[in-house]
Amino acid sequence: MKPITILLAEDHQIVREGFRSLLRNETDLTVIGEAEKGRKAVEMIGKLRPDVVVMDIAMPLLNGLEATRQIRREYPEVKVLILSAHSDDSYIEQVAELGAAGFLLKQTSSDVLATAIREVHKGKKFFSATISKRLTSRGSPKAARPGQIGKKMNQLSSRETEVLQLIAEGKANKQIAEELGISFKTVDKHRQHLMAKLNIHDTAGLTRHAISAGIIENSVQVTIT
Repeated sequence: MKPITILLAEDHQIVREGFRSLLRNETDLTVIGEAEKGRKAVEMIGKLRPDVVVMDIAMPLLNGLEATRQIRREYPEVKVLILSAHSDDSYIEQVAELGAAGFLLKQTSSDVLATAIREVHKGKKFFSATISKRLTSRGSPKAARPGQIGKKMNQLSSRETEVLQLIAEGKANKQIAEELGISFKTVDKHRQHLMAKLNIHDTAGLTRHAISAGIIENSVQVTIT
């Protein structure tokens, strides 16, 4: 039987090595690629076409949530299994809204991770017990209604979300332009659109919103004024 192919998307090398080591013992699962950034994960999927992506949320430059949105749009046959150290309501809300196949906490055992990969590959949903309980209390994962943060994030395009993350990571417009391969003027327009759509009118406010929405972790941007 053909093994289930997996792409690991996680920015910490030691964590990726740990996942790879755990999955190596499963004869029906095989890791075919690794990515330390969300944008690289999206690019690698186009080349490798894995069955399942195990996706961390907190990655630099393009976070796992936005990467998942792009994967679901461009490669709907690829199953995305979110794996995170955090289970904030903003994360759960967006994972359910994005249509990810599952959401596991990083303290999950290797047996549960392997089972989750097999289940989502079959087309089923798989959530950690605590997350599943919270989703059930809010309604079906498929029918979960976004809260205020989720509604605001749904107004943003993929490019605007990328720019928001880079702003929140402390990047200047020139750095953002270089990272995304667009002009300084285009970055400034995206910044203006973000402020208008979110009704936020300074960089500090955009950063706080990015943290609340789970786009970056609080530890990424240490100074908010």
